[in-house]
Amino acid sequence: MKTRNLYLAMAVCAGTIGFCNSAKAQDVFVDDAVTVTEFQCDNTTHYFSNWRDNWFIELSAGANQPLVEKGYSKQDNVDGKKWTAAYSVGFGRWFSPYLGFRLKGMYGSIHWDAPQTRLQAEQELGHGKMRHAGVHLELMWDMFNSLGGVNPNRVFSIIPFVGIGGEASWRFRGAQDGFPTGTNVLRDHHERYGSPYKRVEWTLPVTAGLQFRFRLCKYVDFFAEARAAFYADNWNNNTKGRSIDALVQAMGGFNFNIGGRGWNKFNECEYVSQVAALNGQVNDLRAQLLACGQTVADLQSQLPCPEVVQKDCANAPLMATVRFNINSADIMPTEEVNVYSMAEWLKANPNEKIVIAGYADKDTGTAEYNMQLSEKRAEAVKNALINEYGISADRLETKSFGSDVQEYPSHNDWNRIVIFKQ
Repeated sequence: MKTRNLYLAMAVCAGTIGFCNSAKAQDVFVDDAVTVTEFQCDNTTHYFSNWRDNWFIELSAGANQPLVEKGYSKQDNVDGKKWTAAYSVGFGRWFSPYLGFRLKGMYGSIHWDAPQTRLQAEQELGHGKMRHAGVHLELMWDMFNSLGGVNPNRVFSIIPFVGIGGEASWRFRGAQDGFPTGTNVLRDHHERYGSPYKRVEWTLPVTAGLQFRFRLCKYVDFFAEARAAFYADNWNNNTKGRSIDALVQAMGGFNFNIGGRGWNKFNECEYVSQVAALNGQVNDLRAQLLACGQTVADLQSQLPCPEVVQKDCANAPLMATVRFNINSADIMPTEEVNVYSMAEWLKANPNEKIVIAGYADKDTGTAEYNMQLSEKRAEAVKNALINEYGISADRLETKSFGSDVQEYPSHNDWNRIVIFKQ
């Protein structure tokens, strides 16, 4: 960026010198100014990151309870006391501040009511159990970033998610450690396989839930998660009653962030303001051209007086100003070439001293605040000349005018400026 701006400045300066020479020969003057174009933008901020950033690993544990058919009952409800342990590990990435994905592996043991006879059902005796494991691909939505603005350091977030996966269930056990037979609704695979432990059921569950995330530090989050999975009716090797089985889970664990965490952002309006600032610089150059042309005209009017010494336009400062964004004392990349040009001029004129005058626009901020801001702007330019280009500090003087003096009374925005003076 700096190189490109330097080339642009060199081209403009060459045109400035050429204009001076042309004015001396032809007495041509330019009396019009460039009109600053008003740009329209939607002020939308776009976020992006390197592909290596915003990855994470999850480790969690909790409890789950199935919602499946009872083994022998006219009701299809479930005994709510059959909670068992569940474990999971996940890996994923946020590909925007709003959406992400994860692959989540689950494992656990499931227990549910499975009485073999009506008497056992009435006495609440007997239960079934199995083990299950699966992998789920889930889409995650950061609700707070979407509704409350992007903030990578937000302490608390709510993250809804949905997904689909594949699961296997095995080691089915009915009441009395065996598969019931006859009219009981559990499938009897004992005769086919010789042992109830060899049967495996495969299903494609759909998942949904909410994750409540608490940020502990830059690299670690704690989360609590409520989730539900919905399965085909054969999930627990029982096809009576309901056509869909379900599993509810309450999980808690830690999220470990890998690589960078955060987002780069782009807003086209920021670049539009820089273009407007360049238009202001063009107007400054046009004003310098007019002044140079007027100097040539004055000198020509005194000819043939030999005592008249014509001012050498080539030694004039290449850039007379450094512009700033609103409420900022940082030198913009587009303005660094102006500081460079002034440093070169000072090097070419070692006996010259300059005044670095800082200003602020009148329509923004109080007079006291603007005075401090203009002082910071002048000091920023002075420090750049000293630290980056080796200009001696005793050749530089700073003055602060705040918003009490407006060099451009007709263009309020142009007064966010530092002007070099002799």
